Amino acid sequence: MLEREETGDVTSRTPSRSDKRNETGTDHETESDRAGGTGLAFEQDSILPQESFTKAPRISAKARTREEEDELKRARREAQREAARQHTPPRGPLGRWWRKVQASPDRISLGMCIVALGVVYGDIGTSPLYTFQTFVAGQGGIQRVDRAAVLGMLSLVFWSITLITTVKYVLVALRIDNKGEGGIFALYTLVRRYGKWLAIPAMLGGAAFLADSVLTPAVSISSAVEGLKTIPVLEPVFRENGNLTMVITFVIILILFAVQSRGTERIGKVFGSVVMVWFAFLAVMGLYCIGNDWSIFEALNPVYGIRFLFSPQNPVGLTIMGTVFLSTTGAEALYSDMGHVGRGNIYATWPFINIALVCNYFGQGAWILRNKNNPALQGVDGLNPFFQMMPTTVRYVAVLLSVTAGVIASQALITGAFTMVSEATGLNWMPHLQVRYPARTRGQLYIPTINWVLCVATLTVLAIFKDSEHISAAYGLALTVTMITTTVLLADYIWHDGKRALSLLFALVFLAIQILFFMASMAKFMHGGWFTMLLTAAILYIMYTWDVGTKVERSQRRHMTAKECLPALEMLHNDFRVPYYADNLVYLTSDAEMRRLDTDIFFSIFANRPKRARAWWAVSVQTTDAPYTRKYSVENFGTNYLFRVRMRLGFKVDQNVATYLHQIMHELIDSGELPKQPSIYPKVDEDPQIGTVTYVLVHKALMPESKIDSRGAFSLKVKYAIRKVAGSPIKWFGLAPYNPIVEVQPLFVSTRAVPKLTRVVLPSRKIKGGKHHKG
Repeated sequence: MLEREETGDVTSRTPSRSDKRNETGTDHETESDRAGGTGLAFEQDSILPQESFTKAPRISAKARTREEEDELKRARREAQREAARQHTPPRGPLGRWWRKVQASPDRISLGMCIVALGVVYGDIGTSPLYTFQTFVAGQGGIQRVDRAAVLGMLSLVFWSITLITTVKYVLVALRIDNKGEGGIFALYTLVRRYGKWLAIPAMLGGAAFLADSVLTPAVSISSAVEGLKTIPVLEPVFRENGNLTMVITFVIILILFAVQSRGTERIGKVFGSVVMVWFAFLAVMGLYCIGNDWSIFEALNPVYGIRFLFSPQNPVGLTIMGTVFLSTTGAEALYSDMGHVGRGNIYATWPFINIALVCNYFGQGAWILRNKNNPALQGVDGLNPFFQMMPTTVRYVAVLLSVTAGVIASQALITGAFTMVSEATGLNWMPHLQVRYPARTRGQLYIPTINWVLCVATLTVLAIFKDSEHISAAYGLALTVTMITTTVLLADYIWHDGKRALSLLFALVFLAIQILFFMASMAKFMHGGWFTMLLTAAILYIMYTWDVGTKVERSQRRHMTAKECLPALEMLHNDFRVPYYADNLVYLTSDAEMRRLDTDIFFSIFANRPKRARAWWAVSVQTTDAPYTRKYSVENFGTNYLFRVRMRLGFKVDQNVATYLHQIMHELIDSGELPKQPSIYPKVDEDPQIGTVTYVLVHKALMPESKIDSRGAFSLKVKYAIRKVAGSPIKWFGLAPYNPIVEVQPLFVSTRAVPKLTRVVLPSRKIKGGKHHKG
């Protein structure tokens, strides 16, 4: 029975003594009876306004949205086509092989191959724009480049692409995935059981990758935009406006980050077609410049590369490997984006990409050899063989395509950054952020906070370094760290997979190459590399402190069984001396176990003044791999006042906890598990059948007297500071209109003993009458 005086709710008749006995379990009077009131309740309709003012969300009677219906129809069509294919016998060995591939994780589809072109290969596809430009500048100009240098450089580039990109990433790394996801964090998830120390290279590599993701949009787009200067018609305009390229780059970057919320699938299909044209253009122009001089392919012999590396005619020595490394910068993004497009589609598209890159690099080499004695090119500032080797009429197309390719290169790193942050969150190395899934697969995600942090950081880089020449000085150094740490984790996985000889060979070869890359790239440190290393250190610090802080919190997490918590909760529920705090008190919890209660919730109910409620709720939300799951489970512990709810929502379902909880409450009332809660007064949710609902979020805090080492204490302080700016579950779960309460509770760590106080007796003082008074 509901007491009108306590809640403002009304009942249909006067509560009798037997009613009070049923509700409290005891035969005593209510607070209103003791106060001299009659305790009468009268019949009254709800006074909620007929017209909706708050526009509160409603549960639709439809089981599926239009988007789900379209997705279901598409799935049915695909199932029908698959059934038809299964009933059609394969033709010959090739047909049987193809059917086997399509039934495996390596399946291939034309649409996703186009998406793969647009999402995966942008970074490595822009390398021809600046790799040989950097090489020529390092040699002292085109007039100082001889045949041995060109063949040596081409040999180093070819074998770096072959060993690093093709062998390490395409043939080895792509075979090692975590449920279809790639990247250093997915790899760490597979090997972390082999040793705690593996967290060090994983954190370091992930931080370096994210730091380099900031520079990639700036260097790729600015270098492409600067190609506009090579067009004769536009050259005077850019000469008069020195900052014009930076302004254009600024606008393009801003637009790129603004469209990320539309999802990589839509962006990838648009970009994929352009990338296909771009790589075809690279191949055609490369073959055009090679002409009939096929002797340039002597560079396929690795001896030329090794000889040039240690040749006295190489003025920069081993630091030439820093330039060679630029040709492989997109390899790590290729691995990270595997979850977006699927492994099979990368296998299908990489041969085309590889051939196009090799043709273009060798074409640039052939052009340099033909023009090394051209007096018109000697002394040209910032000579770029990529643009110079083309006829003037073709250069217009080249600049347009290169700008687009620069945007695509940025896209590859941005999508990879989203994936890595999501995986870092799963490892509890970063704060939980709001994640959106704009496409049909969970692998294609969008994190608003990370998107705009990357945007601001990229624009800051552009403002500091101003042009691609200065940005490239900082570019690539951090990525060599990521490649080294990925090699360590891959070798560890292969070792524990039982292939120890292969693991040692893999580690020896690739660590030697990539450490050489790192040492060469360190020459960039004072010229801008310090910036990426500073970013890497900052991101690494966030990961480390968040990990340490989480471990401290988890070491203090406690749970209570129903046997431990129910006696106190039942006593409070039946104690009418305590006024209702709310009809429904709802706690959000990350604990998915249904048959226990967090001690945080228990002590929140009893802290300060007890929070008596008609019903207490502990609600957890799980995101499933299926896009449109909408399921829930309830455990009531044999009561009608304590409910443990677990919602399982698909990754494309809005996580509006308040709306779904109202549905659950109505269904429990209909089933008799929850007593009725009619309400007559206006409420935000406009639901007269449900009483007031108060949401509580519990945050932890460290007490000054806590017995904890300084590292753990400082990590917790940093974690709580980061959490304040990372976003709030209040917004993610649609709770803002309900004014949720955020409580702070101390961590239940042991405390240091505080020495007791010593009482000091005050001296006696003289009062009137000549008597002494102590005090």
